Amino acid sequence: MRYYAPSEKRDKPERVQADLCIYGGSPAGIAAAVQASRMGLKAVIAEFGQHLGGLTASGLGRTDFGHKTSLGGIAKEFYQKLGSHYGSDEPEGTAWFMEPHVAERIFTEWVEQAGVPVYYGQHLSGVEKQNGKIVQITMENGNVFRADAFIDATYEGDLFARAGVSYHVGREANEVHKETWNGIQFGSPWHTFKAWVDPFVKEGKPDSGLLYGVSDAAPGIQGQGDRSIQAYNFRICLTDIPENRVPFPAPPGYDPGKFALLSRYLQAGVWDALTLHKPMPNGKTDLNNFGAVSTDHIGANHAWPEADYAQRERMFQEHVHYNLGMLHFLANDESVPEPVRREVSRWGLPADEFTSTANWPHYLYVREGRRMIGEVVMNQNHCLKYLKAEDSVGLASYGMDSHNCRRIVLDGRCVNEGDVEIPVSGPYPISYRSIVPKGDECTNLLVPVCLSSSHIAYGSIRMEPVFMVLGQSAATAAALALRDGRAVQDVDYALLRKQLLQDGQTLDVN
Repeated sequence: MRYYAPSEKRDKPERVQADLCIYGGSPAGIAAAVQASRMGLKAVIAEFGQHLGGLTASGLGRTDFGHKTSLGGIAKEFYQKLGSHYGSDEPEGTAWFMEPHVAERIFTEWVEQAGVPVYYGQHLSGVEKQNGKIVQITMENGNVFRADAFIDATYEGDLFARAGVSYHVGREANEVHKETWNGIQFGSPWHTFKAWVDPFVKEGKPDSGLLYGVSDAAPGIQGQGDRSIQAYNFRICLTDIPENRVPFPAPPGYDPGKFALLSRYLQAGVWDALTLHKPMPNGKTDLNNFGAVSTDHIGANHAWPEADYAQRERMFQEHVHYNLGMLHFLANDESVPEPVRREVSRWGLPADEFTSTANWPHYLYVREGRRMIGEVVMNQNHCLKYLKAEDSVGLASYGMDSHNCRRIVLDGRCVNEGDVEIPVSGPYPISYRSIVPKGDECTNLLVPVCLSSSHIAYGSIRMEPVFMVLGQSAATAAALALRDGRAVQDVDYALLRKQLLQDGQTLDVN
């Protein structure tokens, strides 16, 4: 399994012309494509990888939805489609937990029915702008996509960055947006060490060096900004059905020494690394991070948002090694207590999922990449309803959720830093001005995934159903802008709102 392999220049590159070009086959990109087609646009998707559906079709089967009633439009249609597949008895026929292959099949059928071509393996290499507009994007293999409007539906924000749009990476200081939960954060009771664990290769000897996964970074000050981002992992689909279970293999170059920290934590008497009890249909689970030392590869991803593709490939493989290696270690290593080995060995990779990538998820969970800086920056005050966006293009409702960003040494012990889990009081609107760049930077681009948001507000907004909502709204705005010959910044919000409501979007808090 690979994130990236260099593309050879094609002898006869394709030149694709469309009304709307969507870079990224994430749920946002798919919703945008479907909506664009419904509004009469010729749309096309250029996808970096080889599969549609992003994280929703790559292991994130336990949907993080917040308030279900806040989701409308195409997002709701998707969960109703799942409900039809699984025979849901919910009032509106929705289902929220899914097998990865089912999600990918639905997405693939949708774009086929919409008549939207998908070009896979498209690695962006260049963006051409004229008079403040993107006119074409070029891929590493030489393919060229020309369109009147573009949507960046990637998790990293690769298109808008190459188009010269302003963005931020990392955590802002609290003072930037008058927040309290941004920046460096100590003190969370969640996903922190429940026992003292020595971080040094030779216990008690700082000059022996640090264990793998521990940083020598200075602690910093509470609320201070930095370049850290919340940890990535894979959302791993597991099963305990014997006839469908593949035992956890050792990854290439497996090094059990990388799990010395986990071993020490287990020896200290704590077993909270994995939660294998998050059920999904047909005997499967969605394994996420839990506890102080788990699948989150804390600190190993900070360069990802701005890294080139080759650097990302190296980080991708390191995350594969860490996540798959951890499962193999826990199931087989003799240093692991026997009850833990027995529990983990009961599980395995499902033979009927991810059949083209050795039953391992296609995509790394990029929880946070670049974040655009638009005229409105969604922040903690919007999440807590101290501020209200009057130009709503969708609702978010999940709590402000940042995974740990760093694992450091404090007073001679391991400490995780950056976890924040603060509830919101209910759904709140997302501003249209947060999904479009500033007018002097680009006038025909919309950004429904890496939208204009502070780090901590993004922790609330960054849910797959919300991305679908914003993808539909972005495509609607693009269609109106093209129809009226306007910049996306100048779309008449009253007309946009009318169209969104007509198409089933939920825009207001009840």
